[in-house]
Amino acid sequence: MTNSIKNSAVLLIHCPDKPGIVVAITDFIHKNDGNILYLDQHVDTERGVFFMRIEWDLSKFVIQREKIAEYFDTLVGSRYQMTSQLHFSDTKLRMALFVSKLPHCFYDLLARYECGELNVEIPVIISNHDDLKHVADRLGIDFHCIEISGENKQQQEEKQKELLVKHGIDFIVLARYMQVLSDGFVKAYPQRIINIHHSFLPAFPGGRPYHSAFERGVKIIGATSHYVTAELDAGPIIEQDVVHVSHKDTVDDMVRIGRDLEKIVLARAVRHHVHNDLLVYENRTVVFE
Repeated sequence: MTNSIKNSAVLLIHCPDKPGIVVAITDFIHKNDGNILYLDQHVDTERGVFFMRIEWDLSKFVIQREKIAEYFDTLVGSRYQMTSQLHFSDTKLRMALFVSKLPHCFYDLLARYECGELNVEIPVIISNHDDLKHVADRLGIDFHCIEISGENKQQQEEKQKELLVKHGIDFIVLARYMQVLSDGFVKAYPQRIINIHHSFLPAFPGGRPYHSAFERGVKIIGATSHYVTAELDAGPIIEQDVVHVSHKDTVDDMVRIGRDLEKIVLARAVRHHVHNDLLVYENRTVVFE
């Protein structure tokens, strides 16, 4: 999908499927002098649910942006029982990075951030180790090492949440943060915490999954990025990919290949979230390409 122009609105919609929805939405935009830049839709025929992402130029739109959501719900949304989200392309989201010791996803996201590929601000990095503090210092990003144990977990998570509020964080990326977030923490950021992990679960759990997979002679390595929910690693999947391996690959090769894939998959997931390309329905995502 092409990059949004600076002054556009994005509307994400789902509702019961019925005739006339597309006409009603596009007519609302047209009558108010909006120029449609992108439109994609999907109908889940099994559930009878309609999904849409539509983006339009606001430069001549007659409704003030702070009133668009209200007008749309009154004139269109309520008529079709729509659940909708309105976003603006010139809004730069504030992202917090959580990391432990593994640096590959962390470095990759920061490189994309530095070169302007990710249209976000990163005001804070939180870790349970101080190994990567020097990276945050070089970039001038606030870094906090908050060690967590079974005894202090609740207290330390409160410190984390205070930092997130202080920095006005919109969403969180777990760049191989090796801690399980509590239910209370997750509920404070619904559909706003993105995780990445290898796709050997549940077949090869534990701290040495690549070694276990190597012993079984696996032929595919995968990575999965998803929103975090209270059920561990069971949240709505945003992005996945796989790469083939063979008997020629050593454990070290598999680890390298797997980490490369994790970087790519996580970056794609973050990009989808930042560009408002997806919506969550029940425990699944609809990702508009």
